[in-house]
Amino acid sequence: MLQFSSFISHSKDSVLNFNACLVSIVLSCLGVYLMLMPTPLWAHGVAEGDGYFIEQAEGVLLLPFIYLGAKHMVTGYDHLLFLFGVIFFLYRPKDIAVYVSLFALGHSLTLLLGVLSNLHINAYLVDAIIGFSVVYKAMDNLGAFKRYLGFQPSTRLAVLIFGFFHGFGLAAKLQDLTLSEDGLVANILAFNIGVELGQLFALGGILLLMNVWRSKRGFLNQALMINVVLMSLGFMLMGYQLTGYFVV
Repeated sequence: MLQFSSFISHSKDSVLNFNACLVSIVLSCLGVYLMLMPTPLWAHGVAEGDGYFIEQAEGVLLLPFIYLGAKHMVTGYDHLLFLFGVIFFLYRPKDIAVYVSLFALGHSLTLLLGVLSNLHINAYLVDAIIGFSVVYKAMDNLGAFKRYLGFQPSTRLAVLIFGFFHGFGLAAKLQDLTLSEDGLVANILAFNIGVELGQLFALGGILLLMNVWRSKRGFLNQALMINVVLMSLGFMLMGYQLTGYFVV
């Protein structure tokens, strides 16, 4: 009976380890997939059809711009990787709400500022910083700063600051397009609302999967491997964007 119990326990551990390996393989394949895809996907730009619609749009078109904003966030792998890292060790709804609100505040301000004031920042540099934000959060989750620097930087402040850069990244995509002045403010506000709705939708899916995974034994051991993979993906994003900045 004891041997059978040991076998069952060993089998459960094997299943959990397999699941963790499967997640890391999926994340790694995502990185390879991104590396092999053409520049537009890597740059997370606006889809060609959507860009054409935005450039032709005149007047106030709230619902279409809300849809486009939500679509841009849901398909924004760089933003979602950062959010995944942010909520990785957050369990209480209150904490999740605080951090997500800081991120939303940051990218909302700079999205509106960048587009409406035409404040332009090089898209490659902004996207490289967004890639670094993924690296930073993975390192934070691994406890690297306290271990190697001897102190823990403010996580809330870091999320807010990186939110600013994520917003400039969103703005840079719209600045590549010729936007009509007719209804511009209302449409950009609608686009930003769509971004927030898309973020909530994506966050809900991530949290559902995370809650299932957290309920499994061995989560903390598997978390190390997943955050190493997350950090690797961030470095890959950084490397590609910096290559574009110095070469293109």
